[in-house]
Amino acid sequence: MKATYINPFTDFGFKKLFGEEVNKDLLIDFLNGLLPEHHRIKDLSYKKTDQLGDLSIDRRAVFDIYCESEKGDRFIVELQKAKQNFFKDRSVFFSTFTIREQAERGDWDFRLAAVYCVGILDFVFEEDQQNPDYLHYVQLKNRHNQIFYDKLTFVYVEMPKFLKSESELESEFDKWLYFIKNLENFNHIPER
Repeated sequence: MKATYINPFTDFGFKKLFGEEVNKDLLIDFLNGLLPEHHRIKDLSYKKTDQLGDLSIDRRAVFDIYCESEKGDRFIVELQKAKQNFFKDRSVFFSTFTIREQAERGDWDFRLAAVYCVGILDFVFEEDQQNPDYLHYVQLKNRHNQIFYDKLTFVYVEMPKFLKSESELESEFDKWLYFIKNLENFNHIPER
């Protein structure tokens, strides 16, 4: 049976859904479901997804989606279908490009805009198999478990753990996850 809608767990489907200017309102709504109130997005612009190292021999990074909010906050949004053992390491590596590009020549006060790395994963982290939480927010904390730096945030969504049915959806973000997880199987978009 041929699917009515695209599969968001493919590069093509994910970028068609969230990575095109015509659909940027969808990406804004999705990201706002993840973000704290003080980092909410009103508008964003897509940025170049290929990030080069300083030298031609340096490692480069290619993001699925890279965008910047009207306040200058940066967002890397990655869909990872196949299990990748070092996805957390990859996220940290990717974040360095968005941090370094903020450096200004000449006098600069080192003030950085926030960077968010969002990973929508179609697998579960190996070390996280028993934890039922599907949504992980990670920030730098001190030894007293207080947030030390709130401008670098990693958000991981382990989609196989998202088991809510349509009747159990509570928030707009729940609806997004349900939509992403089930879109390919819909015959029509649920009214809810």
